[in-house]
Amino acid sequence: MSLSRRWMCVLAMLALLTQAACATHKPANPQDPFEAANRRINDFNDKVDESVLRPVAVGYKNNTPDFVQKGVNNFFGNLKDIWSTLNNGLQAKPMETAETGLRVAVNSVFGIYGLFDVATMVGIQRHTADFGQTLGYWGVSPGPYLVLPLLGPSTVRDTAGFAVDNRYDLWRTQVDAVGLRYGGSALRLVDKRAGFVGMDKNFNEVALDKYAFTRDAYLQRRKAATQRKPNSSDGDDGDDGMRNDQ
Repeated sequence: MSLSRRWMCVLAMLALLTQAACATHKPANPQDPFEAANRRINDFNDKVDESVLRPVAVGYKNNTPDFVQKGVNNFFGNLKDIWSTLNNGLQAKPMETAETGLRVAVNSVFGIYGLFDVATMVGIQRHTADFGQTLGYWGVSPGPYLVLPLLGPSTVRDTAGFAVDNRYDLWRTQVDAVGLRYGGSALRLVDKRAGFVGMDKNFNEVALDKYAFTRDAYLQRRKAATQRKPNSSDGDDGDDGMRNDQ
């Protein structure tokens, strides 16, 4: 079974389990009808992070030379820019598509396959985009908020988008050597988590309810990411099309 199909099965199972959990009471937040199940999954994710991922990330951050960390971050960021270029194109954003595509070209050639972020040095901006954002941009409702095992905050729409993102992940699809592919994927995960080391302590101090804070921040950020601007190429005035993304 392919990874994307497995995630669809996970999503279906979550829906069935949480329907029973939520049938006896009205959810406090209409965007989060599966809150009881989501909180349990969130607690599980926190325990995995505290016991495994964060210690590894801290060790990586403290013991790996800065230039190596920067190179790893730049390399995988360049691969992500390729997918962002395609999604910006699917969202009919010519300027963002051209600029992100130019980043890929500059960093791939002059930055040695993205190890050096030459594009940022010369002022070429990054416009990150994924398929969940593309779906939202064209009016697909986010659906209920979900917390995915190990992956964290999402929605029904973004879970479907993640399946597409993962299906066309260049590192996963283009690297044939199994050891290198899985090793690089693990390194990418640790590097991403290392970027939040230090921030998590401050977060724990200011958030009275970490779960609710994370949920609300995620939903607001995704709503902003899918909001059409008044000067979008199709002439949308910004009030229509995205009303479902509430």
